[in-house]
Amino acid sequence: MTDVTRLTLAQARDALAAKTLSSVELTQGHLDAMAKARGLNAYVVETPEQALAMAAASDARIAKGTAGPLEGLPLGIKDLYATKGVHTQACSHILDGFKPEYESTVTSHLWRDGAVMLGKLNMDEFAMGSSNETSYYGPVASPWLPPHRDGAWAREALAGDKKGLLTPGGSSGGSASAVAAHLCLAATASDTGGSIRQPAAFTGTVGIKPTYGRCSRWGMVAFASSLDQAGPIARTVRDCAIMLRSMAGHDPRDATCIDAPVPDYEASIGASIKGKKIGIPREYRIDGMPAEIEKLWADGIAFLKAAGAEIVDISLPHTKTALPAYYIVAPAEASSNLARYDGVRYGLRVPGKDISSMYENTRRAGFGPEVRRRIMIGAYVLSAGYYDAYYVRAQKIRTLIKQDFEKAYAQGVDAILTPATPSAAFGIGEKGSADPVEMYLNDVFTVTVNMAGLPGIAVPAGLSADGLPLGLQLIGRPFDEETLFSVASVIEESAGRVALPQPWW
Repeated sequence: MTDVTRLTLAQARDALAAKTLSSVELTQGHLDAMAKARGLNAYVVETPEQALAMAAASDARIAKGTAGPLEGLPLGIKDLYATKGVHTQACSHILDGFKPEYESTVTSHLWRDGAVMLGKLNMDEFAMGSSNETSYYGPVASPWLPPHRDGAWAREALAGDKKGLLTPGGSSGGSASAVAAHLCLAATASDTGGSIRQPAAFTGTVGIKPTYGRCSRWGMVAFASSLDQAGPIARTVRDCAIMLRSMAGHDPRDATCIDAPVPDYEASIGASIKGKKIGIPREYRIDGMPAEIEKLWADGIAFLKAAGAEIVDISLPHTKTALPAYYIVAPAEASSNLARYDGVRYGLRVPGKDISSMYENTRRAGFGPEVRRRIMIGAYVLSAGYYDAYYVRAQKIRTLIKQDFEKAYAQGVDAILTPATPSAAFGIGEKGSADPVEMYLNDVFTVTVNMAGLPGIAVPAGLSADGLPLGLQLIGRPFDEETLFSVASVIEESAGRVALPQPWW
């Protein structure tokens, strides 16, 4: 086997079980690939010694016949997840030097099942962004080449400010870039308004945001607590199903985490969707939608029709209000969650003449511009005189959005098909520098899922005219990720798996 990094997670699992490959060999192959791809800036910390020790322990368990479901499989971990004794900073300067003495529930589930940690992945600061450009550690580059550019040009751009290279999306840009560049078999990610599904769509990978409460948030650095949800990014629908089964599960430390058995999601792959009702929401046909996105959506409808699904038109009338309501609710919760970062207990501390000035100096130096912007928006909408006009009204709209979906599902709809993003990936530095709203519009198709607490999956379904990945999104009933996996696998099989880039970096 010449390049173990080209295996899918399922293929690697089967090779390890058959003992045709060792976890140490598999892990070393990924560590070597990571060393060659540092210019992409996907990882902020590499943990080679820990990875190889975990791999050796996995090989011993495989030899004894006590392997777990993810035994020996090397993964990347988004910097949002607490990893005991390892850099955990949500890619923010204000958490400089923080190495927690505890493990997040999601990562502890992965280690329980035998997975290997390769390192911590780059992300937008505190998960606030759609392009991975707000990270304190700099932007992540997508492994996909921009149109009409070659590897020589791209390598020069990597060595500079990366302007003109493609963004992998955000906030889980490091996760998506690492998976697409074969720097890990799969990665943990998180989704507050589309931060799993948008990067997956931009990079030709698969990403699922499960139902709110399916995975524990304990040990995840909080952005907006009523919206945040853990999930995986991987190269195939099957790989995502394998990952989610290990990541999910009840946690008494998280009051929002459901106490219910975790299904065998992999068993849903390839299941018949004959007779399933797939809703097509008319409100997702936004003004100015590119023709290639319209065609992609039509192709997806044709794939599902051919597989025996029934296509039905539906209405989600409050869709247009979702984005503005989201950008009230999320900053409001962020302003509250980020109040704890004051330089007193951990992380960065910038001295001042008294404790108040120390707070001010620390937060001014520690938070980046986008985080400061959202904190200020959040503080404003929660302030006296504006709370009812903004925050309460946004929460009422959120209820109406949820009711729109409930009405559709009450009519027998099993899943809803929409585009995942309004365009293919854009260039680093191309959006948001002058007008942040331009960047926020990237979430137009994804935020409704978070506002309603529903599961959503992005799956590659084609290429743009410039040869860049385009994805479709499926939205499911609460805690019915199994249907999403079965329908997504039909799209994946019908469209053909996107051939990920060959290394140019």
